[in-house]
Amino acid sequence: MEQGLLVVLNGLVYGLLLFMLSSGLTLIVGMMGVLNLAHASFYMLGAYLAYSISTVVGFWPALVLAPLAVGVIGALVERYGLRPVHRHGHVAELLFTFGLAFVIGEIVPLIWGRLPVPYRVPAVLDVPLFALAGTAYPAYRLFMMLISLAMFCALFAALAKTRLGLVVRAALTHPDMVAMLGHDVPRVFTLVFGAGCALAGLAGVIAGNAFTTEPGMARSLGAIVFAVVVMGGLGSLSGALVASLLIGLVQTVSIGLDLPFYKALSALGITVDVGGRLHDLWLLSVNRAAPVVPYLLLVLVLATRPRGLLGSRSA
Repeated sequence: MEQGLLVVLNGLVYGLLLFMLSSGLTLIVGMMGVLNLAHASFYMLGAYLAYSISTVVGFWPALVLAPLAVGVIGALVERYGLRPVHRHGHVAELLFTFGLAFVIGEIVPLIWGRLPVPYRVPAVLDVPLFALAGTAYPAYRLFMMLISLAMFCALFAALAKTRLGLVVRAALTHPDMVAMLGHDVPRVFTLVFGAGCALAGLAGVIAGNAFTTEPGMARSLGAIVFAVVVMGGLGSLSGALVASLLIGLVQTVSIGLDLPFYKALSALGITVDVGGRLHDLWLLSVNRAAPVVPYLLLVLVLATRPRGLLGSRSA
């Protein structure tokens, strides 16, 4: 019982981490229609900037300053890089952000080196909260969960209840009308892109010390983030949250299953022919296939719901 609860908690933490990272990309896709391939690189920048700032003024100021700095960088990228490219269509945008990801990926090792940096959890949160199955559960993981949920509530309220949120949503579908009402639509898009990058930076601040801050951290989560955004539905924050939690829980459970596939399927009441053509697959341990789980879920969801779990737009 306790072991199962521990797995569920770990799955929730991982799922909410995915939501922290994917929420910014969901905002950019939903409001601008831009699939930013460099989004995970801004997540990495947030972790490294938080490390540098925390060595000078501590973790708590870094929690505020690092996302703001990443947001400013993102706004500058949109204003002086992405905006001129935008008129050439989505392919040009994809190529631009694809190249930007490589640029950031090379700049980071030049500044901070290619080895992991000692970015630590703050001492006040580096304590056990309770024990489950003989394992001390750290308080910092609860902090990560609370930040993720607070982010979701704040974003949902800002987009649905504030005047700025209404302007942002209107600028996507009726930019000419919004411009006629006196709003600067390009500036709105710059604000949205910067805010999305800032959210990625916040995810880096929160996750960088809980896991490892190193130059490969963007690659390790980049593809999964796109799976979350597409599976949840392009532009849907609620869908991104549901998809993140689903992937987090299923992948965490699969990592803990050291059973052959045929035994795991038998436990679900599915009988397979172990001696068939897929003999080697059925004997493969489930936890060895855990990295493929997010993409299998993505394929299954899109096969039944082409617009994602809660999506309303197809492009």
